[in-house]
Amino acid sequence: MKRFAWLLGLLVVVSVARQSDAKVYQLYYLGGQSNMDGYGHVKELPKDLAKPVEGVMIFHGNTAPDGVAVNGRGGWVTLRPGHGRGCVWDGKAYKYSDRFGCELTFARRLKELKPDANIAIVKYSRGGTSIDIAAAGNFGCWDPDFEGGSGLGKGVNQYDHFLATLRHATAVRDIDGDGEDDTLVPAGILWMQGESDARFTAEIAGKYEANLKRLIDLIRAALRQDDVPVVVGRISDSNHGGKKVWVHGEIVRAAQAAFCKKDGRAALVTSTDKYGYSDPWHYDTAGYLDMGKRFAEALVKLQSD
Repeated sequence: MKRFAWLLGLLVVVSVARQSDAKVYQLYYLGGQSNMDGYGHVKELPKDLAKPVEGVMIFHGNTAPDGVAVNGRGGWVTLRPGHGRGCVWDGKAYKYSDRFGCELTFARRLKELKPDANIAIVKYSRGGTSIDIAAAGNFGCWDPDFEGGSGLGKGVNQYDHFLATLRHATAVRDIDGDGEDDTLVPAGILWMQGESDARFTAEIAGKYEANLKRLIDLIRAALRQDDVPVVVGRISDSNHGGKKVWVHGEIVRAAQAAFCKKDGRAALVTSTDKYGYSDPWHYDTAGYLDMGKRFAEALVKLQSD
């Protein structure tokens, strides 16, 4: 029941400006597991990408496992490198990571394609997470029917932590600190996840299309827009040591394609098949740089259709 109380709260705060000259921001949610967290190396960025992205704000929610009280804390700041794996909000400021994700080139490419747009990003993802409860392991799942934990953490899972992140982000009326309330208009969802659902059994992988549809429906509901466009990154495999890392990856890949085909407001990014890897599970720096661009291009095409 607490989950639905939070959702009702979100319906109030996604958001109407009080002043006629306040900025209108296009709001994008970035979610999933570790390849959305981002394992690109900041030290490998070219100089033109190793600086803040002026005019783009980000709220990066703290992650937490299932079965604990909701977190999702963060603050609105100008986007810069370091919002990858290990980035943490300490209550006053971010302790930036030496890693980055697709958010850097996603925002930069969006600004090229939509130069007059104000861009706001909410990011909440957690490495290793599945949608299916049976594949959660020690990392967590996004299934709202999760019933584990106790006390304040009873039933809390990754969808709840996402809701908390969105609630904290949208409770801030003036996200850019210019003294005027801002309007956040949901404009898109980026989803990079599915590897963990492909790891265990064909049965779990076979439920991925239905699980993904339900979750995207719930995320759209939280954003108060049932047709907000969504771009899904297709999972791929490093074939580390000559063996499949994601044993049932082809089932999940087919499910991702089927979801996007049936949805009508969804697109699949497939360039991931060509990326190099920094380890058996995560793309290399060049992969994350390309991914962000492809996400932006696919999303703008959906917005214009």
